Amino acid sequence: MIQLRAIPLKPKGTRIGSLVLLRDVTELRRRERELITKDATIREIHHRVKNNLQTVAALLRLQARRMDSEHGREALNEAVRRVGSIAIVHETLSQNLDERVEFDEIADRVIAMVAEISPGKVECRRTGRFGVLDAEVATPLSMVLTEVLQNALEHAFPAGERGSVEVSAVRGDPRTDSRLLITVQDDGRGLPEGFDAQRTGNLGLQIVRTLVEGELGGTFDMLPVPEPGQGTRVVLDIPVRAQK
Repeated sequence: MIQLRAIPLKPKGTRIGSLVLLRDVTELRRRERELITKDATIREIHHRVKNNLQTVAALLRLQARRMDSEHGREALNEAVRRVGSIAIVHETLSQNLDERVEFDEIADRVIAMVAEISPGKVECRRTGRFGVLDAEVATPLSMVLTEVLQNALEHAFPAGERGSVEVSAVRGDPRTDSRLLITVQDDGRGLPEGFDAQRTGNLGLQIVRTLVEGELGGTFDMLPVPEPGQGTRVVLDIPVRAQK
């Protein structure tokens, strides 16, 4: 493939000819087609992964409905929400040309998904911005957010109690700030006496510790809100890549 460009030569306003530039762009066009094909393939992979995860979630829901054990049914429903949080990330990635996602949309969808299972009338909201995150950060972070919110709704507000949960994200200038500070705070019944988030906790908190400290290289802490009887605060400090 040849690219042609003609430049008229007009010294003193009189046209005396043209300068013709020829460039072989065969290799350039081939690489462009390869990139387009690669982008389409990656998006299709994310789309199929999302569909497969939704199929798994549907199968788990069906199995949960057939369970006689309340404990077993709840365990399967928790698994459905974990799979669902990963599917949300892959759905977002399937719509992008790169491996970075706007996490605010994902966080809002995770919050809405988990809020549906609240045993009480609990208001969940987000403040601040997560910004754009790499896929390898977004996927485990969506699971962490799911587990933390699920833990708050199940243990802070049992028996239909009312309350609120706020997810706060502080990043500063995303072009220079390489850390993301996330706080999840509820106004529920608070932590039991002697609770140590680093040693005790259910399966959900074990997953949170493993993902935050292992995969994300961050820190995780769960502590009572300073004011007496004002609930629980979860603090996540995660390194992220600055936006260019």
